[in-house]
Amino acid sequence: MTVERVGVVGAGTMGAGIAQVAALGGYETRLHDPVPAALDTGVERLHSALIKGATKGMWSEKDADEASGRVGAAHSLEDLGECDLVVEAAPEELRVKQRLFATLAEVCGPVTILASNTSSLPVTAIAAEVPRRERVVGMHFFNPPALMKLVEVVATADSSSEALNATTEVGTRMGRTPIRAKDSPGFIANRLARPFTLESLRMLADGVAEARTIDRICRIGGGFRMGPFELIDLIGLDVNLSVARSFYAQGGEPERWRPSSIQEGLVAEGRLGRKSGKGFYEYGEDTRRKPDPDLGVAAPTLDPAELAKIDPAAPTVLPRLLAQIANEAAFALEEEVGSPADMDTAMRLGFNWPRGPLELTTLIGAERAVDLLEELRQTHGDAYRPAPQLLAAAKG
Repeated sequence: MTVERVGVVGAGTMGAGIAQVAALGGYETRLHDPVPAALDTGVERLHSALIKGATKGMWSEKDADEASGRVGAAHSLEDLGECDLVVEAAPEELRVKQRLFATLAEVCGPVTILASNTSSLPVTAIAAEVPRRERVVGMHFFNPPALMKLVEVVATADSSSEALNATTEVGTRMGRTPIRAKDSPGFIANRLARPFTLESLRMLADGVAEARTIDRICRIGGGFRMGPFELIDLIGLDVNLSVARSFYAQGGEPERWRPSSIQEGLVAEGRLGRKSGKGFYEYGEDTRRKPDPDLGVAAPTLDPAELAKIDPAAPTVLPRLLAQIANEAAFALEEEVGSPADMDTAMRLGFNWPRGPLELTTLIGAERAVDLLEELRQTHGDAYRPAPQLLAAAKG
């Protein structure tokens, strides 16, 4: 199965970005949006981004010109009929995507690969009305696609190896790093990112440290580019909460995925993060954070003496966070959502973590992680139940 022509449905920031990297990868690319004005804006945005990238040295002017020449506007879904692969970047509404895929199945060839860029919906459910579901896969890009190198190729129980292999090849040719994920809540990257925010919210609720302090500890001691509360403010508290609710429901309401009541309250107050001017932080005209001081801490570290240089709470905060990261990684391995190598790649490329979750598990050690989880379970309940695989690793 060979892909030469790529179609993209949805000309917003994500869709235009996907079309951009497809054109740079050498594919004849067609971009569609049901709203004519949005389509025009998306095509303009794409061409402008190609020129801007060339001026920044991301690619040559020749590459930009050639990529621009490969892109065309598809004014109807029927105009995508000759594409070998169509990626949808439509709103995250299941019924909208189901109808779109049913229509694409009618207007495209019988072997055209239909890929969803969904980040939160089951690909299997999106494919419910598609004949020959073996050609439906997930192709989850990260925002912005031109800068974020990760793409998750998501396999449903029906996806054929031919469709998955062809989609993986497309991702590589686009200059991305494809990883293979199982069709399960959050796939790999968003799934493994759950404890970074949820455990931090629990520590905030427990009074372990303030949001600003936890963020600082994660940056300086953990080596994370952003702290969890900075990240939630950037994403939007309402968006992040919606994702948390979706995970909780799709996963059968496991206690470790329960949404935070603190976040629920802030969203109800209209504190949505950067976009509303207030979230865990307040934002004025200058939202840039001052650089952290150089304390000589070689992150990531769990050395108590090193962590104590940051804040008295740091020797409590970082081990507790890494124990939950290790625990979620163990649950994910048991459920075979992805290979160990792909799990680490997902978090380094998709969320800019300093190390992947299994690498961080090695840092804390399975035995220490389990001991800490069991201690927390005694006082805080089932959110800290150790995964069987982590228990087995702790016993050697």
